Amino acid sequence: MPEYSKLAIGEIIGEQSFRLTRDSLVRYAGASGDFNTIHYREDIAESVGLPGVLAHGMLSMGLAVQPVVSWLGDSGKVLDYGVRFTKPVVVPAKGEAVLLVVAKVAVLDEETQKARIDLTVSFEESTVLGKAQVWVQL
Repeated sequence: MPEYSKLAIGEIIGEQSFRLTRDSLVRYAGASGDFNTIHYREDIAESVGLPGVLAHGMLSMGLAVQPVVSWLGDSGKVLDYGVRFTKPVVVPAKGEAVLLVVAKVAVLDEETQKARIDLTVSFEESTVLGKAQVWVQL
C-alpha cells in the first residue's frame, strides 16, 4: 500500500500496455454479455460508419484502471472512477491493438488522505479516454 506522505503531484505511479486481439473481444463479450455486432463483425461496424471492429468501451475502461489497482494492492481503495470515451479502439482482424496507460498523481487531499490519479490512455498516439480520473483512499 502506498504511503500518502511519500506522494508528489505529477509523480507517475504506474505505466502499462494492454494488447487487444479479436480473441480478447470475444472473451470479453462472453464475460460481460455485450454481444453487439460492432465488436466482432467488420461488415456491420463499417455499415454503421465505424472504421472497423471496436473494442468494448467498458473493456478499455476496465483495463485502464489496472495500473492504479496494482499500485494500491487493494481494489477496495478505489473510491470513484470516471472517464469520457473520446475515440474508438479499432482492433484489427489480424494482429492487435495496443492501449497504453500512464497513471499520474494529480491531486492530494491532506485532510482526507485521498488522492486523485489521472490516467492518460492512448491508442495509436491518440487519447481514447478523456478526463480519466480515479479517486483513491490512502
